[in-house]
Amino acid sequence: MTDALRGLDEERLEDLVLGAGVLGAGGGGNPYHGRLTLLPYLRAGRCPPVVAPEEVPDDALVASVGGMGAPTIGLERLPRGDEELVALRALEAHLGRTVDYLIPAEIGGSNAVAPFVTAAQAGLPVIDADGMGRAFPELQHCTFTIYGVPCTPAAIVDIRHHTALFTRVDDPVSLERLARALTVQMGGAAGFAFPVMRGADMKRTAVRGTLSLAAAVGAAVREARRRHADPIAALLHVTGGQALFHGKLHDVERRFEGGFARGRLTLEGLEESRDERLEIELQNEYLIARRGGEVVASVPDLLCLVDRLTAEPVTTEIARYGLRVLVLGIPAPRLLRTPEALRFVGPRAFGYDVDYRPLPGVYGADR
Repeated sequence: MTDALRGLDEERLEDLVLGAGVLGAGGGGNPYHGRLTLLPYLRAGRCPPVVAPEEVPDDALVASVGGMGAPTIGLERLPRGDEELVALRALEAHLGRTVDYLIPAEIGGSNAVAPFVTAAQAGLPVIDADGMGRAFPELQHCTFTIYGVPCTPAAIVDIRHHTALFTRVDDPVSLERLARALTVQMGGAAGFAFPVMRGADMKRTAVRGTLSLAAAVGAAVREARRRHADPIAALLHVTGGQALFHGKLHDVERRFEGGFARGRLTLEGLEESRDERLEIELQNEYLIARRGGEVVASVPDLLCLVDRLTAEPVTTEIARYGLRVLVLGIPAPRLLRTPEALRFVGPRAFGYDVDYRPLPGVYGADR
């Protein structure tokens, strides 16, 4: 599947961006902004190569990069565009050596595109994998650290290139707390580079094939539109997901709190969901959905909102009253469904007093 991303062109970039918007489960940053940042490099012939995880030598040095903060901030203040590069250089200066490969921290939203931008700036390849298989709101939610990769060194950088380097933090939960507090002081958004790992550890802990999956989602939707077929059916076929609810956004409660966009969406049912109501709680991403008080889906499974006709993803920062959407449920990657991972990414990790009930099916990249 990685071959589809070798020699990325504008059409494939559009596919990747749409698919990342879906797999972001509402978060990860607005993918449109990521597209705009990468496009000049693409047109200048500076698009970085994409490699499969198995192509990376075990002793290679791999770094994960992305952005952190509330997605709503990105609507009001565009990033500078090189925050992740400055964070990467801070890590390299601390380590006394250069990084060989970059990998997305998460496949969701603009964070799926961020490594391409940094790789184009640094002249590095990008690995077809990530640390979540979706987007999550906090640093400790990545599979790298869940499965034993040390969380430091880590660096975060703001729009003015103010740089914070963490050389020793005991655990990723503590790193999240410290980095989040700094991100709030940085204006609510920052770029990061974290963690750094050997190729062997990346292969053991990464969710593989997720860039290819995102591109396949976008390509399936594009082709369905071209043939005047159902783009949502095409999307579900590629991801292994299902439609959970058809409705109109009736109420949108959204606020910036503690460095996150938090809130709740209320949807009134339409057509096959008529006379029903669905509530979705969010923390940067859509976390849990309840119909009539009963949980129908929760983290780590993906909750995605898409336009009913076009399958265009509706992320948390653009959800608004009156939108007619389908709520989709996509099964989480295998690495997020283990007891070890559920301690960090299950519903109880987010404060919900419910057990995780996995959606049926298999995550697209795991098939």
